[in-house]
Amino acid sequence: MQLDIRDIKKIIPHRFPFLLIDKVTELNPNEKLTAIKNVSFNEQFFVGHFPEEKVMPGVLIVEAMAQAGCIYFYYSRNLHGKNLIYYLAKVTAKFLAPVIPGDQLKIEVTTIKFLKETGFLKTQAFVQDKLVAEAEIGFSVKEV
Repeated sequence: MQLDIRDIKKIIPHRFPFLLIDKVTELNPNEKLTAIKNVSFNEQFFVGHFPEEKVMPGVLIVEAMAQAGCIYFYYSRNLHGKNLIYYLAKVTAKFLAPVIPGDQLKIEVTTIKFLKETGFLKTQAFVQDKLVAEAEIGFSVKEV
C-alpha cells in the first residue's frame, strides 16, 4: 500500500511546517512501513540551524520517524476513521551522519511491541542506502 500527502493528513494532525512525511511508499501493517521526507533547501529550520552549513536538526529527524510510526500504528491496529492524538513516550536515538538540503530521507518502521493504545517501534532513517539515524520510539494514542 502507498499513501500520498492527502492520505497522511487524514491520519496525523500535523500541518506545514511541521508535517515531516511527504509520502509512504510501502505499508504492510504489522510488518513494515517505508516513508519519504524530501529535505528542501527552503525548510524553515535551515534559517537558524547552522545557517552557514545547513543540517537538519536531529530532533526533527526523530519527529519524522515518529510521524511515520504513527501512520504505521494507525494501519497496524486498524484505527481507520478514528480521530487520534499521539503522545510521544520514549525515544532512544543515534545519529550517524548529517542530513542536508537535497537529501531524500527514507524512513523504515518495524514493530518492537504493540499493546492496545501503545506502541514501541524500531525506526531507521537512510539517505540513499546509508543509515543516518536510528531510534526506538515509544508512544501512546488516545481517541478524541
